[in-house]
Amino acid sequence: MTNSTQLARTAPPARPAIRLIPRLDIKAPNLVKGIHLEGLRVLGKPADFARMYFEQGADELHYQDIVASLYNRASIMDLVRETAENVFIPLMVGGGVRTLRDIHELLRAGADKVCLNTAAVTRPEFIAEAARAYGSQCIVVAVETLRQPDGRWGVFTNNGRQRTGLDAIDWAMRVVELGAGELLLTSVNNEGTRRGFEIGLLERLVARVSVPVIVHGGAGTEQHLVEAARSGASALAVASMLHYRKHTVRQLKESLHTAGLEVRL
Repeated sequence: MTNSTQLARTAPPARPAIRLIPRLDIKAPNLVKGIHLEGLRVLGKPADFARMYFEQGADELHYQDIVASLYNRASIMDLVRETAENVFIPLMVGGGVRTLRDIHELLRAGADKVCLNTAAVTRPEFIAEAARAYGSQCIVVAVETLRQPDGRWGVFTNNGRQRTGLDAIDWAMRVVELGAGELLLTSVNNEGTRRGFEIGLLERLVARVSVPVIVHGGAGTEQHLVEAARSGASALAVASMLHYRKHTVRQLKESLHTAGLEVRL
């Protein structure tokens, strides 16, 4: 008869808890929100929202400087420092991260991860250099996508403004090979619409890569979050549902828990 020790050895590892990550788009000095990453509306002071989400039980935070790459601006160091002094959960920062020096300064200011997009597409070797210097766990690569007329998913940079000619799945597989420790999958088509994530694309991506995938773009209901988590997302990036005070982090986590998904309550 098989004993409990043998069962423990053969049982598959437990899936890590699903992470809920408020995403805060920054157009300094404001928190903004739009649709398809455009038509931005000013919502308030980012640090105040970050503190609120921390107190509600967010697992991580994501600051994205949405004009840094477009205007070649420096990253939002002062905001990162202020947040790190008051919020004690992991902080990911993206936008305008182009050099190892940029990464060093962000980590020193209090970031735990950096999110690369434009610089990674421009020079893919930068991903490998960053992973060697700071560890794959610090390096997240954004896969920013728009559905093309032929049904393929193309990769874009500069918050959906710049076409690259790359295929989303092929690019995601390459950046993982180069050392990215996590992927951030954004559907620009769905972002801000609250009509749900691109589940088919998410499932295809999760099946092809060996690193965690954060899904972003389209969350509007608790069921959207449940569906994405069941489709393989390791983390759910949420903006409108939280920024407009329709839900709290706690409420969203309780909905995931009620659906039978592991979360940190």
